[in-house]
Amino acid sequence: RSIEQDLQGGTKIHYKTMAKAATFLVFFAVTSSTAAWDWMMSLDVHWFSTMYGWYAFAGMWISALTTIILFVLYLKRRGYLAQVNESHIHDLGKWVFAISFLWSYLWFCQFMLIWYTNIPEEIIYFQDRLHSFGYMGLMWTVFAMNFVFPMILLMSRDAKRNYYFLVIVGCIIFVGHWLDVYMMVMPATVKSHHSLGWMEIGTALGFLGLMIFVVNKALTKRPLMVEKHPYLNESLHHHY
Repeated sequence: RSIEQDLQGGTKIHYKTMAKAATFLVFFAVTSSTAAWDWMMSLDVHWFSTMYGWYAFAGMWISALTTIILFVLYLKRRGYLAQVNESHIHDLGKWVFAISFLWSYLWFCQFMLIWYTNIPEEIIYFQDRLHSFGYMGLMWTVFAMNFVFPMILLMSRDAKRNYYFLVIVGCIIFVGHWLDVYMMVMPATVKSHHSLGWMEIGTALGFLGLMIFVVNKALTKRPLMVEKHPYLNESLHHHY
């Protein structure tokens, strides 16, 4: 659709794309929640949380935003995306700041409500992670990397416009959410026999390298900037 938009211009294709995107949002909301329940929540057989789908979604959202920032800043450093200015980067930084709060809100609500009510079939999830299997240090590290650091480091306006600063924060959040997925899976599968070693790190780096290769390969086949998007002019002159 974006290629058609560049060739034909106008608003017809743009509105069709918007309609498809809205439809996909509904599809993604259902499938992402179902995948989170089926692939991860079901590992803790007798436990469930009505917030689990939202929690997993917030993690995917913030991870996607940090990935976008890292790719955009990498391309700018290589001389591409010259039209992307500090205001665009600032907006991305604000999104990361906001969604890190959304993730932490869901994390705390799920933890606080379950821990405070102290119902055996619900509290077992956090009991395993805090006391039974030795994940307490990692659990609070995940919270610090995904909320405390972004909150403190991205609070100022200048921080959201500093490219090197955003790369550091983006890497912290990206690793933090990888560890968050580790925390969602490992206590339910290997219990106390966990080890964050070369096997886990190597597997993660392997998939990361594959993702970077595929994305970079795709970026070489299409123009990086749209040409006839209806709102292109407004975006190019986005300054504040």
